[in-house]
Amino acid sequence: MSLFSKQAADIASIKFARSSKDEFIKTLRKRVNAYFKDNNISKHANAQMVIKTIVLLMVYLIPYTMLVVGVTTNIWLTLGLWVIMGFGMAGLGMSVMHDAIHGAYTKSPRLNKAIGSVIYLIGGTITNWKLQHNELHHSYTNIHGLDHDIDAGPMLRLSPHGKLYGIHRFQHIYAWGFYSLLTLFWCIAKDFTQSFQYKAMGMIKSKAEFRKVMAEVIGSKVLYFGYVLVLPMILAPVAFWVTIIGFLIMHLIAGFTLSCVFQLAHVMDETHYPLPSDNGNIENTWAIHQLFTTVNFSKNSKIMSWFVGGLNFQIEHHLFPNICHVHYKSISNIVKSTAQEFGLPYYTQKNLVVALRNHTSQLKSLGRA
Repeated sequence: MSLFSKQAADIASIKFARSSKDEFIKTLRKRVNAYFKDNNISKHANAQMVIKTIVLLMVYLIPYTMLVVGVTTNIWLTLGLWVIMGFGMAGLGMSVMHDAIHGAYTKSPRLNKAIGSVIYLIGGTITNWKLQHNELHHSYTNIHGLDHDIDAGPMLRLSPHGKLYGIHRFQHIYAWGFYSLLTLFWCIAKDFTQSFQYKAMGMIKSKAEFRKVMAEVIGSKVLYFGYVLVLPMILAPVAFWVTIIGFLIMHLIAGFTLSCVFQLAHVMDETHYPLPSDNGNIENTWAIHQLFTTVNFSKNSKIMSWFVGGLNFQIEHHLFPNICHVHYKSISNIVKSTAQEFGLPYYTQKNLVVALRNHTSQLKSLGRA
């Protein structure tokens, strides 16, 4: 049996404890729904979210426009514009695309898809993102072999159940360099490899569907590299190698930012990495499983919450992925108090520095037997 066939078989056999007996999630959903109803608030985007979307689009597109119209011939100013684009790219991914593809931005599926198409601006594809993130990561969080967010290849061991190599003793030092490569690998190769992987796993179910996915991947890459790399190389009044360096800088910044935010949510000292029993049973219900495998950080930082799209409230996001992130802080106290009432964990790190220190400690621990 191939690795991908085994993963498909594992997915088919996985069974969380019966949610019908989970009084925690029943109570929590009732309280969260009451919050929105009592305050007459939509669970979707508000004016604040719309303004944020416009601002982040401007942070990404204005520097790009300045590059192609040739507002400067200074190499350092040119690279500075690429730096700004890197942060804009990360912000769009975390704050706009992420909510929309989860169906949390608006009630309209068509509008969510249109807004989620921002992913094509930053080098990804909707279909593969949904399969990796919405289906695998959110369904099987921190389950080795099924959650591909903690499968970063042989150089990084992000689960205690992954194969241990001698080089992993130093991963707490070199991991940050690999994190920076996330979006670069994503836009160049990952969508292609994932398409074949998900076909082998049966998540892409027919040849016609596979052809459609490959057309999306190839078409999106042609458009992406055409506008973000080739066009500036032709139009920008600087040497072509400056554009290439700027492109790499943009991706290194975006990749590092996105990787850190996602890894701080699940690869931490306190998080669990449950394995199914021989017959595929997971000890907890899906909702309780999320509490044991997820961590919040910097809950009181408005700047952090704004930039990372509320992903510092990762517990709330995993329990309610269909709620727009602008509401996470408001419902976080409800989630925390309900978890404590049922004797369940609610892991949180005080700030970004503490969270990074914790993650480094976990990388070091996972790098040893």
